[in-house]
Amino acid sequence: MGLKRSGLDWLAHRRDLRRWRQTVRAATSMTLEQLRAERSEARKLRYHLNELISHADNRLALPIIGSHAFPKPHGTDWSWRPAIWREPLAVPGRSSVLSKTQLGHELTLFHDCQHSELTLRQLRNTREADLAPFGLRMDVFSFDGSFLSLVLDLPEAAVQGLKQRHLIRMDTIVEMEKPLEIFARLNIKHGPNTEQIVRELPLHEEEIMVEFDLAYSKLNEKRIERAWIDLIFENPQMSQVILRDLTFSRRPRAEF
Repeated sequence: MGLKRSGLDWLAHRRDLRRWRQTVRAATSMTLEQLRAERSEARKLRYHLNELISHADNRLALPIIGSHAFPKPHGTDWSWRPAIWREPLAVPGRSSVLSKTQLGHELTLFHDCQHSELTLRQLRNTREADLAPFGLRMDVFSFDGSFLSLVLDLPEAAVQGLKQRHLIRMDTIVEMEKPLEIFARLNIKHGPNTEQIVRELPLHEEEIMVEFDLAYSKLNEKRIERAWIDLIFENPQMSQVILRDLTFSRRPRAEF
């Protein structure tokens, strides 16, 4: 519950500041008994002030909830950070996750395990390097299936005005317990057909980024309906993956 400072509170605050300034100036001429009493009061006040400053520093250092801020290539005409990396979820996590389980309204988990030993959980990012307010952690224990993927529905704005001359870029920050292969597949439904472009994430590079160049697709620009991304995890057994951020941007390719 927030505290709302009234005019009377502000006057009281100014009066307290004035009182402590006067106390500091008078400290050299106080008796030892007076000085001991003022020191005790000052220490009590310092404790509460240090607690407030510590809480404020911790909270203000975190990425701002709802933030869309991230670097974008020159010429970007659409950009997006999905809600799960931007806003707190009503249900932050799930365990023994069944196939087709949704986390938020944009992300769905798919697998073919007989017995699910998978968990998904939204985390609050706290590192200085993080721009996204939240991250997503996936823990996989025993895995008796043949595939595991996270499917992310792209918003309608992603396909509005989409042309074959566009590049769609995906940037992410990934932490892993053990080496793992992750593939990103862009799917664009146009009429009865679905165009698919697959890229492997360069997990050993400092910048984990892939681009989907639509110039090499057979996209029917006039019949585009929707688009989505599959994140496909190879051999995920006994692993933990944290996606600290996931962002997308779109720009027309350079004309030659």
